[in-house]
Amino acid sequence: MPDHIVPLERFHEARRVLEGRVHRTPILSSATAGRVLAAQGVRVADGRVYAKAEHLQKTGAFKIRGALNKMQALSAAERKAGVITLSAGNHAQGVALAAHEAGVHAVVMMPTGAVRSKVDACLGYGAEVILFGEHVGETWARMEDVQAERGLTFVPPFDDPWVMAGQGTVGLEILDDLPDVDVVVAGIGGGALCTGTAAAIKETRPGVRVYGVEPERSNALSLALERGEIVPIQPVSVADGLGAPFAGEWTMAMGRRYLDGIVLLDDPTILAGMRFALERMKQLVEPAGAAALAAVLFGKIPIRDGERVCVVFSGGNVEMGRVAELLAGAAPLEVPPAVG
Repeated sequence: MPDHIVPLERFHEARRVLEGRVHRTPILSSATAGRVLAAQGVRVADGRVYAKAEHLQKTGAFKIRGALNKMQALSAAERKAGVITLSAGNHAQGVALAAHEAGVHAVVMMPTGAVRSKVDACLGYGAEVILFGEHVGETWARMEDVQAERGLTFVPPFDDPWVMAGQGTVGLEILDDLPDVDVVVAGIGGGALCTGTAAAIKETRPGVRVYGVEPERSNALSLALERGEIVPIQPVSVADGLGAPFAGEWTMAMGRRYLDGIVLLDDPTILAGMRFALERMKQLVEPAGAAALAAVLFGKIPIRDGERVCVVFSGGNVEMGRVAELLAGAAPLEVPPAVG
């Protein structure tokens, strides 16, 4: 694959691999979100904003798609040796379940502050969990040592063509279920979901615009694109699922070719998206999963009158004991009353 670009046929191959093994998540819609935009002077098609509900996916996030596709690509020797990955939680769960289904031993590295429910889920799927480091950068360094010591195969959380092809099947499904979509918005951690989705969509329907959303202090991909090189960071955000310590060669190249823009949000704005999803759409979405919706509601995404907009609810793995605290930290968002 030249120039670190995943071709369209790889997304269709991944879709065949995943058929019957992942949920075909629904497209939800919100007229209330449409009213919020109308109050800002933007009227969306059908008066509704749409959401691809990947928080209802197996493991509670889209990550199982890339993990299953990568597991399928491993050699017999690699499967026998076992795999290793690192993650704040959602990718870890995806790899743990994919490895369990394949009969492969999985070692999962997570920061010490990882959400307990995500740790417990990995253990429940049969993975060996190692907690190390205050942030994912420290975890990554230790993961490399463990990988070398045990001869394990690394399953990257984002910078891998098999993983990206799996995540990009989200885009193919959006086009199936919402063929007249004009704008798609997704959160960015390492960037596999957003850039993979963008590639799958734009190679099929080039006129669709795709935007990414990063936390202000977890902006590895936008920094990499701005500077033309990978920039290590120490991500800090309530949206732990968007906390990649750096972008990668694949996500840089794919982001440069396919994304129409990246916007940055502060934590209170992201949490306002989470609050809106719960109060107005009755969907419990984790902060990382709500970032795309928040960007749309707060007018950060350029939307033309009459366009159809779809955001990706990328995950719903929220530590239940923190829900009230997270909602209390949300920025205020004025919601116009319904008419009639």
